[in-house]
Amino acid sequence: MKKPGVHPQRIYRYAALRRVLTRRWTRPATFTLDTQRRTGIATSHPGESGDVGELRDSQHPSKRRNYQSRSQRDTEDDVPLSRKMIEAAATAFASIVVLGTGFGLGGYMYHKFYKWLVLHKMEGAFKPGDPVLDLAAIGKQIPNSITSPPLSKETDEHWILRDEQSKIDAIVNGTEKGHYHLLIGEKGTGKSSMLLDAMQKIDGEGCSMFEAHADMEIFRVRLGKALDFEFHEDYIGSYFSERGPRESTPLLDIERAFNKLEKVALNRRKTEGRPLIIIINAVHLLRDDEDGRDLLELLQQRAEQWAASNLVTMVFNSDDYWVYERLKQLATRMEVTSITDLPKNQAISALSKYRLKYFGEKPNRTILEEVYDRVGGRLTFLNRVAKSKDMLDTCDAIIETEKRWFLNQCWILGMEMDDDVMDQQKYASAAMVLAQALVAAEKSQDSPYSPTDGSHLIPQIPLHKARQIMTRADFIKDYDHINLFTITSSAFVRADSVPMQRAFRSICEEEGFDEHLEATLQRISDIESLGRTRELVAKDLVLGGKYKFLLKDGERRGEKVTEVVLEEKVEDEEEKGKK
Repeated sequence: MKKPGVHPQRIYRYAALRRVLTRRWTRPATFTLDTQRRTGIATSHPGESGDVGELRDSQHPSKRRNYQSRSQRDTEDDVPLSRKMIEAAATAFASIVVLGTGFGLGGYMYHKFYKWLVLHKMEGAFKPGDPVLDLAAIGKQIPNSITSPPLSKETDEHWILRDEQSKIDAIVNGTEKGHYHLLIGEKGTGKSSMLLDAMQKIDGEGCSMFEAHADMEIFRVRLGKALDFEFHEDYIGSYFSERGPRESTPLLDIERAFNKLEKVALNRRKTEGRPLIIIINAVHLLRDDEDGRDLLELLQQRAEQWAASNLVTMVFNSDDYWVYERLKQLATRMEVTSITDLPKNQAISALSKYRLKYFGEKPNRTILEEVYDRVGGRLTFLNRVAKSKDMLDTCDAIIETEKRWFLNQCWILGMEMDDDVMDQQKYASAAMVLAQALVAAEKSQDSPYSPTDGSHLIPQIPLHKARQIMTRADFIKDYDHINLFTITSSAFVRADSVPMQRAFRSICEEEGFDEHLEATLQRISDIESLGRTRELVAKDLVLGGKYKFLLKDGERRGEKVTEVVLEEKVEDEEEKGKK
């Protein structure tokens, strides 16, 4: 007889009970009816994990009790707090070391790379080819790769070849060492043209040229452009600094650029053996004040140092005398080159070649001599005359322009002038007195032309004598700056050009000019006399009374004191006594 089978539901119950009794507990199992305690309950149905008799949360039956994870948490709770702190600190320190090493190494590598890049860029600024040559090629008639093909030996012929060109070439190509140079001369004599011509011959290799400016910020920017130096404005490390690179003064930025230039020059001397050439054009545009003098002193100090070590040759180009006067004070290695007008033979030859090349005509020798007699050998005037159809009319126009410029700046107003314009009239009358003295010196010459080559001999007066004639020592620099008079490197004062001397002569020979100048000087003297005079008005005098002025010795030795005493009539005193 078969035994009856066991019901499946009983099997589930037996299995659940066996699981409960055989499960390993980390803490004693409590089976209480306290509803506040979370206890497990056994079920006869399969749980979410598929096990029969799975223990569930009594309060949340849908959630499975994970006693194994609670066991791990309890084990972690048993770890001491000090050990946890040490582990956290070690983790943080390791993170800081890794991040700091990465950032520090990256920053250091970028810093070294940036320094190399700065020097590399500056070295590229002295490679063959210069933007200055391309910009000035058309105006200065210097062929370049853009406007015209390179010069050949057949076409390499200048229409004006100066005697100073060979010296300028030696300076620019690095043959002339051990000095720095100052080119001084009137505006339009060809100083910049000779420098550009010398740079073109070597394609600007090892040379850099830029224009000076009165504003030091603009000077700084132009220097940086010439040297391809950004003054650390492109350095990414400045993003993390408190002060930006532009908050520094321009003078410090220029000093920083020269420090980098010195390193480039040292490397170049090892490879090439020739110094770098820095040309600063129009130095006279710097202001003759404290900032301008500080900048000029900085440039001269560097020029002296680099000339002694044959690192860099600096060339200063100036129209005004005050730059030479300033540099002369500290100069030991400076060479001064005076650039003057062309001699007569060179000027006539240049005019003849130019007219033949561009107009297909050969002018008469008499006309060429007349042109030179009117405008002299100034290149800027010869260039205008040579390009015009009627050369003599152009000469007259140039003379009239110079005359009007002088009159607009320095005309005198005569006896009727107002006292408010006295300061300006002092400036104007001093210029007229000096122009009159130069005309008188011209008349005293035996001949206005040189006996050797027939060139113009413009009358000149020593600088100290010119100041004595004007009775002022401060006006002459202003006259030089606005191109009325010029001061040569040998400290002589003369008219700025031949047309200006002819303008002086024309003005001084006008009828009544001497009387008009004398009246102006007298009016200035009267106004100054009135300014020095003090007027005393005596009031409330008794009828017939008088003031008596007595000059007595003061308390101190040599001191004089003026005493004023009122004297009344004697009759008035007697009448008072009778009463």
